[in-house]
Amino acid sequence: MQITRAGEYAIIGLLYLAKQPAGRTVMIDEISAAEKVPNSFLAKIFQSLAKSGLVQSHRGAGGGFSLAHPPGNVNLLDILNSVEDAFALQKCVTDDPACVVSETRLENCVLCGVFAEAQTRVNEVLARTTLADLLQRNTQPLINIQ
Repeated sequence: MQITRAGEYAIIGLLYLAKQPAGRTVMIDEISAAEKVPNSFLAKIFQSLAKSGLVQSHRGAGGGFSLAHPPGNVNLLDILNSVEDAFALQKCVTDDPACVVSETRLENCVLCGVFAEAQTRVNEVLARTTLADLLQRNTQPLINIQ
């Protein structure tokens, strides 16, 4: 599993919105320039985020985007699911499972159980990590884990 640039840029863009004062709308151009993210790509990403209800689009003068929910209510799993095609460690843990080794091994493959457990744990971490958590981490020193 690898998070795509779209997933990464979606999180970066939403973090930028989360840092703004309540009620402020932000244009894609501003986010793009501030975070050094390609403008047209970010615009496509924000279309997906708007469709999934994570951001609100505001038209007209003073328009732009704002978070649709407080940062503490927006988790990384929801963000990634709104912009990623398939978010799975292996094909065998998707909605359309297939064994990485062979078609006949899917039911008896011992790896599928391990992949499914790992997928569950990754999803749990992403689901419990919100934009507010990331903002808080940004203000705290990094912890050295060995």
